[in-house]
Amino acid sequence: MEWNDYRLIDVLDALIDYRGKTPKKCNSGVPLITAKIIKNGTIDTPTEFIAFEDYDAWMVRGFPEVGDVVLTTEAPLGEVAQLQSKDIALAQRVVTLRGKKGILDNTFLKYFFLSHEGHQRLVARETGTTVTGIKQSELRDVLITCPSYQAQRRIAAILSSLDDKIENNNRINRNLEAQAQALFKSWFVDFEPFGGTMPEDWKFDDISNIPHVLETGRRPKGGAVESGVPSIGAEHIKGMGTYDFSKTKYITEDYARSMKSGKINGYELLIYKDGGKPGYFIPNFTIYGEGYPFEECYLNEHVLKLDFSSKAYNIFCYFYFQTQEVMNYLNAQGGKAAIPGINKSDIVNINILNPENEAVVQFGKIVLPYFTKILRNLAENKRLATLRDTLLPKLMKGEIEV
Repeated sequence: MEWNDYRLIDVLDALIDYRGKTPKKCNSGVPLITAKIIKNGTIDTPTEFIAFEDYDAWMVRGFPEVGDVVLTTEAPLGEVAQLQSKDIALAQRVVTLRGKKGILDNTFLKYFFLSHEGHQRLVARETGTTVTGIKQSELRDVLITCPSYQAQRRIAAILSSLDDKIENNNRINRNLEAQAQALFKSWFVDFEPFGGTMPEDWKFDDISNIPHVLETGRRPKGGAVESGVPSIGAEHIKGMGTYDFSKTKYITEDYARSMKSGKINGYELLIYKDGGKPGYFIPNFTIYGEGYPFEECYLNEHVLKLDFSSKAYNIFCYFYFQTQEVMNYLNAQGGKAAIPGINKSDIVNINILNPENEAVVQFGKIVLPYFTKILRNLAENKRLATLRDTLLPKLMKGEIEV
C-alpha cells in the first residue's frame, strides 16, 4: 500500500482559526469549544457559552460542520477531537480542520494527530518560550502522511469501532449512575417513599461508631517511577469513570510490598483529601472495582480509602458524601488550613445513616449491580483503549494491511 506526504493546507477544504478574538461569554447559549475541554481524543461537556444573538457575529471566519477536526494550538498543543455537532462556537487556541472530500478523511486526520508521529510533527513546529504553540503559517506546512482515501477510511473505521464501543460503555455508565443518583435522591433526600418526611425511627451514627477501615497511602522517597505498580492520586478521584490512564504514576514492586496500608481491593470509597484554593476545599470521590483500573494498585498520600467491608454500603456512602450537608461540612473543615485539606478525624465525625437501616440495605441491593456493571465496563474500556493504542502506531505506519 502506497503512502504519500502532503502539506496539511493542500489537503484541507477548511481551516478555521479564531485566534486573536475573545468572545463575550455567558451562562447559557451556544456551547463554546475551548482548548481545556479537548482531551484524549474527545470533547468534555462545555461549561462556557456565548449568547445565541452573538453567534453569527462571532463566527464570521467560518462555521464548523459535524465531523470536523478540532485541534488545540497551545497550552497544550496538539489535543485533537472531532465535532459531533455543528451547533457550537470556537474559542481561541482552537482551530478547525476539514479534509478535502475524497482526499483526506477527517477521522483519519484525527487519529494521525493522536499518533506519536503526528503529534511530533506539530511539536517540531511550535514556537515560544513561556507559552509554546504553533502559528497558523507553521500548521499549514505540517506534513500529513497517508495512504489512499479508501485505505484511510478503513483505518479510521478500525480505530473508530474501538472508540465507539468505549463511548457506548461510557453512555451506559452515565445512565446507570444517574439512575442510582435519582433513586438515592428520592429515598434519602426527598423521602418520597416515606411521605416526604424522614422516618423518626431512622438511626444515625458517627462513622467512628461503625466498624470501618480508613487509611491512606504513602509516597516513596524520591517520588514515582516510570513503571511498576500503579499509584492512585488526586487526578484519578473525580467521580466514576474519569480515570485518566495517561497520568498514571507508579511505585516499585518492592515498595508496594512494604506498604502496610493503601492497597485498593475494590468497591472502597476513595476520597481526595487535600487541594483547592485557600479557604475553599473541593471534595472529590470515586469507587474502583476488581480489575479496574489495574489488577493491583495503591493509594498515594493524597487519597483516603474508606471501607465498611460492605460493597453496597460503600456505594451508599459514595452518594451520601455528595449530599449538600456533607459537602458543606467537608468544605468547612478542609478550608481551615493554609493548605486546604481534610484528615481522618474529619471523616470519622461525619454523622451517617446506620448500615442496618432497611432502606439503606434495600438501596444497596438495587444499586450494587449497577456499579458492578459500571466497573466491568470501565475494565473493558481499559482493554479496548490498550488495543487501540497498540494498533494506532502500526496502522499509521502501514505495518498492518487493511
